[in-house]
Parts: sequence; structure tokens; C-alpha cells
Amino acid sequence: MPIVDDALIGRIFREESGRSVATLIRIFGDIDLAQDAVQEAFALALRKWHDDGLPPNPGGWITTTARNRAIDHLRRESRGRELLGQVVEPDMAQEEEAGPVQDDRLRLIFTCCHPALAIEARVALTLRLLGGLSTAEVARAFLVAEPAMAKRLVRAKHKIKAAHIPYRVPAETDLPGRLRPVLAVLYLAYNAGTDRPAGDDLRGEAIRLARAMNGLMPDEAEVAGLLALLLLTESRWSARFSGDGSIVLLRDQDRSSWDRVLIEEGHAIVRACLRRNQPGPYQIQAAINAVHAAAASFPATDWSQILTLYDQLLAITPTSVVAMNRAIALGEVEGPRAALNVLDGLDLDQYHLFHAARADLLARLGRYDDARQAYAGAAALAATEAERTYLTDRLAAMRSAR
Repeated sequence: MPIVDDALIGRIFREESGRSVATLIRIFGDIDLAQDAVQEAFALALRKWHDDGLPPNPGGWITTTARNRAIDHLRRESRGRELLGQVVEPDMAQEEEAGPVQDDRLRLIFTCCHPALAIEARVALTLRLLGGLSTAEVARAFLVAEPAMAKRLVRAKHKIKAAHIPYRVPAETDLPGRLRPVLAVLYLAYNAGTDRPAGDDLRGEAIRLARAMNGLMPDEAEVAGLLALLLLTESRWSARFSGDGSIVLLRDQDRSSWDRVLIEEGHAIVRACLRRNQPGPYQIQAAINAVHAAAASFPATDWSQILTLYDQLLAITPTSVVAMNRAIALGEVEGPRAALNVLDGLDLDQYHLFHAARADLLARLGRYDDARQAYAGAAALAATEAERTYLTDRLAAMRSAR
């Protein structure tokens, strides 16, 4: 019998927890009950699977066990008797509700993105429930402190209960109004899976759901734009980390290892978006990635075109992070001094990539003492071990520079 260790069980749980939570919320209509039951199923899996081995369908085992735990919990509480009488029979649990959304996980995204909740609360709650992210990981995605995010999540769940927000499929006419936070959820879920060398299925799940969204709403250009963005980003995944798990920057990546099938699909979607002439932030970001993917080498990149696209993106999404990325492109067109002048006017002091970008520009200008200080600041704020290792290695290299 193969050894089933905690790491394998943890990976399976991350892959399956979102599906299980979504199914239980559909059945019971209670977020906390669903979350607690799935956590109990995971704890039981840690005990049983070590001895018994993996069941034939681990995801189904988790969902069934969690469902039974939820029913047991309701039976123990008198207030749950009425709800228990409304729970479907086991052989009916897999039947889908009628409506435009036929996927429990995609349906959970839409229902969590109810307009009664603030946009950030909708995104954060769905990442926590569907993506299986910890509160700390959700906080990192929003660049906020963990305690602040924990309070935000609690408030969102309390508001759902207090306002009696139903967990149901939105009408087809309501889908466009829910679109913005839904796309934000998928984008952030994918990004949360990009900061690890391996073992994270968030990227694949985000792409799968983006494909489902594109099929559900084929007339929405931004849905297509998001799908193209994720495909083009994923096409470079195999080149992003070296064999030892260290980060490989875009300029140093082996482009022959990029996934040409994903690139071609992403390019085709971007071209279709251009023909629609309905530009939006995801479409523009996809176009930027398409330019990167088309370049045979880093020096051959059409940085002028990328800078033009960032000008368009900044005009419709005037955030400091977009301004930072535009400045990096500006540095490739007009030189590091022009880029540094822009960066020094941005308020991103708590963002490690901001300090890393400044460090690179300072080193290119020969300001090595300042570069060392910026690399140290970036390393101190780095969110992952791989990023921290890369930045400390760069700091060490700067110590020998004159």
C-alpha cells in the first residue's frame, strides 16, 4: 500500500475543499456549517487515510463525509431540526438546480458576489471559501494585514446572515451586474497560485472556471480577456522556477519551454478582443502578455507597444500598481532614470515588488548603496520563501558591487 503522508492529504484537500464547500452551501445554505463540516472531514481524512490508504474518489469522500458531519451537527442542535427536514436525500444531492450556472463552484462565486456586500468583501469571501486560501493568504492578495482581513471576512458572513442573502443561482439578467467581482475572484485566485513552484491547483481551477465563464457569457469581452490573460500567463509557468525552486525572471527564462499551445490560444482570443473594440483592463493586460509571448527574446520585446498598452491601462485603471508596472516598461524604453523618477512618486512602501523594481533601477544607474537598501527592504516584505531567497541573493550580489 502506498504511503499517504500529510503533504499528499493536504494537497488533495486544497484541490477538493472548494468543490466540497460549494456543494454543502448549496445543500444547507449555511457558510459556517459548510466550512466546519469540510474541516472535520479533512481532520478525519488525516487519521483514516494514513491507515486505510486513499479512497477511490478522495473528493467524493470528503464531500460525503462533510455532508454527513453537517447532518450530525444539525441533529445535535434543536435549531437545526427544521433545516434538516429541508435537506435533500443522499441520492438527490448531486442534482443541479435549474438556471444558467450549472457548476457549484462557479455558482458559489456568483452568489458570494451579491451586491449587498462590498466588492472587496465579495472577493475576499469567495477566495476564502472557494480557493481554500487561509486568511493570511487572502490578506496577502489584498496587501492588508491578516487581522484586518479576518475581521472583514467575519463581517461579510454576518451581513449575509443578517440580510438573509440567499444562496441561489442569479437570474440570467443579473449575471452582468455580478461580473466585475467574479472576474476579480478568478484573477486573484490564479495569482494566489503563482507564488509557489509546485503543488497548487488554484491556477488550474481559475483557468477552468474562466473557461466556464467564457462559455456562459460569450458576449462579454472582459471575460474573454481574463481567460486570455490567464492562458498567456500560464504558458510561461514551467520557466518561472528553476529545478531547485528558485525564481527565474522573465529576462532569463528559457522561452523554448513556454507552452506554445496556450500562447496560440491566448493570442487568438486577444485578436478577437481587438476586433470587438471594447477595451477593458483584463483585455489590455492580456494584450501586454501577448506582446511578451510573441518576443523571441527579452531584448527583442516591443517595449514601446507595451508602454502604449500600459498608458491605456493606467487611463482606465489608475492604481499605483499599474503605474509601477508602466514605469518598469518606461525604463526599457527611456532608461532607468525616467522609470525611477516615476517610482519615487508612488506610495507603495509596503509592497515588496515596488522595492525590488527600485533596486533594479538603482543598480542599473550605479547607485549600489541605494540598491542594497532597496533589496533589503524588498526581502523583508517578501511574501514567499522563493521571492525572499531571490531578493537576498540579489542583495548579496550587490554587496560586491562598487
